[in-house]
Amino acid sequence: MTAHPLQPAVLKTQSVGFQALPPLSLYIHIPWCARKCPYCDFNSHEARPPSPLQREGGGEGRLSASLEKQYIAALIRDLELALPQIWGRKVYSVFFGGGTPSLLSGASIAEILRNVRMLLPLDLGAEITLEANPGTVEAGRFAAYRDAGVNRLSLGIQSFSDTHLQALGRIHSAAEARRAIDMAQQHFDNINLDLMYALPEQTPEQALLDVQTALSFAPQHLSCYHLTLEPNTLFQRAPPALPDEDACSEMQQRIEALLASGGYQHYETSAFAQPGWSARHNLNYWWFGDYLGIGAGAHSKLSFHDRVIRQVRHRQPQAYLNAAAQDAPVQEEHELSGADLAFEFMMNALRLNEGFDSALFEERTGFSLLAIRRELDEADQRGLLTRDHRRIAPTRLGQRFLNDLLEIFLAKS
Repeated sequence: MTAHPLQPAVLKTQSVGFQALPPLSLYIHIPWCARKCPYCDFNSHEARPPSPLQREGGGEGRLSASLEKQYIAALIRDLELALPQIWGRKVYSVFFGGGTPSLLSGASIAEILRNVRMLLPLDLGAEITLEANPGTVEAGRFAAYRDAGVNRLSLGIQSFSDTHLQALGRIHSAAEARRAIDMAQQHFDNINLDLMYALPEQTPEQALLDVQTALSFAPQHLSCYHLTLEPNTLFQRAPPALPDEDACSEMQQRIEALLASGGYQHYETSAFAQPGWSARHNLNYWWFGDYLGIGAGAHSKLSFHDRVIRQVRHRQPQAYLNAAAQDAPVQEEHELSGADLAFEFMMNALRLNEGFDSALFEERTGFSLLAIRRELDEADQRGLLTRDHRRIAPTRLGQRFLNDLLEIFLAKS
C-alpha cells in the first residue's frame, strides 16, 4: 500500500517519557437516522413523531434547527472537556459517522470543523470523511460539505437493486443511489461506496452485478460487507431468508476476483482501494492508533506514557445533551489490562491482509511479542498465520476464518 502520513513507521515522533504515542484521529458521531435499518447495531436512533426530523421533498430531511444547534454545542463542549487528555497532539484524520451525518446542514459541519481547527492542531493534509446516505440527494448540500472542509465522502449504497434495498429497510431507491454518486463526484475526488452482499434471497449473480455497477462509477474506495445478523437488531429477532454458506463463499470469491481485476487492492477484510486511496482513518484503527470519539455513544482509545484507556460517551442522545449542557462528564472510562491490549491489537491488526510490522506490537502495547508466543505458535501451526522476523500476517485461510484466528488470542485475556 502507498505510504501516507498515518504510516506507523513515519509517525514515531511524539513521545512521553519512554513510549512513543500513536497517531491520533478524531471521530464525531451523529446519532440520528430517518429510519433504523433492521440489520444495524450501531448507536443510531430513529426520529419518531413528535419528531425533531423535518422531511423535505420526501427525502431524508434535516434535524430541526433547535436540536441541530443544541447537539453542535454539545459536541464542541465535549471536545473542549477532552482537551487535557490529548493536549498538543496533532490530529491526522476526522470522521463523521452515525447514524446519518448527512442529516446535518453544511453550515453545521462547517461550524464543527471550525472549532476542531481552533482547539486542535489539525494536520494540513488531514483526511476528513463524512458518511452520507443517498436519500440526501441535494447537490447543494454536497457542495456545502466540501466547502466546510470535508474531502472524502462515504456513501451508504448497500445495493443497486430496489428489491434488496427494500429488504434491507433502506429509504433510498436504486435510481437515487446512482444520482447521489453522480452528484457527489461533481464535488469530491475521494469517494467510498458501501456495499453489502449475502442479502436476503440474493444470488451470487445479483451480488456481482451490484459490484459491477459500483465499478462503473470508478470510485476510489469500496467497502464490501457480508451481511451478518447482529444482536439486538430486528433481523436477529426475526431472521430473513439468507443465502447458504456455499453461496456466500462464492459471492465473496467472485467479488474479490472482480475487484482485483479492476485494479483494486484488497487491503483489509472488507476494504478495497485504488492504489494510494486506502482509508487513512480506518487504517489508524487497524494499526491500533489512538482516536478521540465525541458525540452520543462514541468510543475513544487514548494512550499515555503509563497506560491505555477506553472511553464511551453516553449512548442516549438526550442524556449526552443534558450532561454536556451541565459540564458534567459525558463518558465513562476504564484502563486496558495487558491481556486486553494484546487481544485488541491483534483483533485490529489481523484484519489487514498484509499484516503488520512485528515491532508495531511492542510500540502500541508496551509488551514484547514473547507475551503472545504461545498463541502465535498455535496460529502458525493451524495455518492461519504466517510470520518472520519482520512481519506477521494472516494467511488466506486465516483471512477466511478470521474469527477462528482471533479466538486464539482471545483466550489470552
